[in-house]
Amino acid sequence: MTPTRAWVLLKSGRSINLLDPSPDAWEDSDLAIGLSRTYRWGGHSAWDLPLSVAQHSLTVLALRRAMRGPPLSPAEALRELLHDADEGLLSFDCITPVKPHLGAGYVAVVGRLRAAVAARYRLPAWLAEERARHAHADRLAAASEARHVVGWSAHDIRHSLEIDVDPIADDPLPLQPGLRPWEPWPPNLAASLFLAELLRLSAEAGPAGEKLTPG
Repeated sequence: MTPTRAWVLLKSGRSINLLDPSPDAWEDSDLAIGLSRTYRWGGHSAWDLPLSVAQHSLTVLALRRAMRGPPLSPAEALRELLHDADEGLLSFDCITPVKPHLGAGYVAVVGRLRAAVAARYRLPAWLAEERARHAHADRLAAASEARHVVGWSAHDIRHSLEIDVDPIADDPLPLQPGLRPWEPWPPNLAASLFLAELLRLSAEAGPAGEKLTPG
């Protein structure tokens, strides 16, 4: 029989069924912690620590804000910040080329998690142009992380990883005390900074970004 429950107990004391997630199953702090302890690039890094999805999410938001065009509304910025939120609930960031090999079950689990996140934070639907701009910022973050965090060469980023943009030199995130540009943050710092931005944007988004009241 196929299981219908896969419970995870969160730090807040709440629990989430990853196979049938409710939008009110977690606290904002649980999401921040999950993203700060979920790592990109298979957990590999040229630094002492791996790069968290929380730090990546803030990087993508910073890059998207720096792009030409109309400024992001708070709800649009919240959507950028939460573009990988499902990975923090699942505690798994699958390397992109592997995803098609994981089958329909994985796609369905991720889809339900993303739907729960979108419902909880009342995220606006992506328009085609907005999604294209987000995808560019996400690829730019990936190329830059590959170069400065993992250590891939510019040639291999293009030809082995098949990322079609060049990495940028400057870290778009504010430099944190005692850390160098592009250095992965410790989990507690990543969770704190992600949570602060999540709460700020949620408040600014108002009713459109208002969270569901936990039951």
